[in-house]
Amino acid sequence: LCKTPELASQATLQPVEFVGVDAAIIFSDILVLPEAMGMELVVDEPGGGPRFPAPLRSAQDIARLIQPDPATDLKFVMEALRMTRRQLNGSVPLIGFSGSPWTLATYMVEGGRSTSFRFIKEILYNCPSLAHELLDKLAVGVSAYLSGQIESGAQAVQIFDTWGGVLTGDAFREFSLRYIEQAVAGIRAQGAPVIVFCKDCGHSIDAVASTGCQVVGLDWTVDIGRARKLVGDRVALQGNLDPAILYSAPGRIREEVKNILKKFGKGEGHVFNLGHGIHPDTPVEHAREFVRAVHEESVRYH
Repeated sequence: LCKTPELASQATLQPVEFVGVDAAIIFSDILVLPEAMGMELVVDEPGGGPRFPAPLRSAQDIARLIQPDPATDLKFVMEALRMTRRQLNGSVPLIGFSGSPWTLATYMVEGGRSTSFRFIKEILYNCPSLAHELLDKLAVGVSAYLSGQIESGAQAVQIFDTWGGVLTGDAFREFSLRYIEQAVAGIRAQGAPVIVFCKDCGHSIDAVASTGCQVVGLDWTVDIGRARKLVGDRVALQGNLDPAILYSAPGRIREEVKNILKKFGKGEGHVFNLGHGIHPDTPVEHAREFVRAVHEESVRYH
């Protein structure tokens, strides 16, 4: 689906049309970048997730990775962005995205999703120089990929660090945040706002705000009022409704929206969003109610 620009564009536009969200995020997958770097990516059916049948386990494996040209090797993403930007015609902004270097590395070394992160942590602790070599390559790749997205029509970009929270605070700063900062620096000159979302990293919100990004995404475990006090007016905050709330009755959804708005308080700098991805089986009408509640209840705070 994400490799067919017409279909990816349709999937991107549907939340705008049917739910009423205020921005569109391109439909894609973070693992298309490692695939473009030379790794074989397969999706097991039915219901299986993506995986790398030949994960990175040695210095030789990492040395074989290439730096792709987004314009050719990820052409389907760029075409989907251009197509979607034209169809939106200025109605709402278009957002591009990538996985963070650390999060991409976990999939590339583990071969897919993991609960223990045994193999990537084995490299991290036993051979940190090799981990840094891989992460540096990925930071260069992420920066080029996001740069290509901006050139193709993305008006903002987001870096998702889904697995930053499996690291200790010190390891997070050394092996994740350092390379997010490197990727952000590589696209700064293009002037597009950058959103950085690190899941389960409430311990490092202040550090995330210092990466050069304009927006820090928060998961639902973080108190947004506390986060605002930490970052001040250095960055905007995005979030952070628990996606599971959308299984609740409409009144309960609105109640939680009001609670988050109250915690953030009056003023600018809050992009209301979920605290992580929406669950696939979320009732569409509940998603609509979430958007309606934000539109109606946020007026008094701005």
